[in-house]
Amino acid sequence: MAQHKSAAKRARQAVKKNAVNTNRKSKVRTGEKSLMSAIQKKDSKAIPELLSYYTSQMMKAAQKGVFNKSTAARKISRVSTQVHKAIGTK
Repeated sequence: MAQHKSAAKRARQAVKKNAVNTNRKSKVRTGEKSLMSAIQKKDSKAIPELLSYYTSQMMKAAQKGVFNKSTAARKISRVSTQVHKAIGTK
């Protein structure tokens, strides 16, 4: 239990921030899973839309500090490479 007002406020803020960050991570993971399933099915209509969604969510999470920026860039790069192999573009 927090002994000071400021410590109690910090504890409340930590709970809220944890919930927000968990939600952001969940969106990224969901986007990645749906994109990977579309790549395996070679669904050329859904892939660009899902790639855009995944990239957007990952960069938002990186900007907010949920993921390191380098980690986000690496994952986006690897997924983009898989997408281009799947749909046959360079």
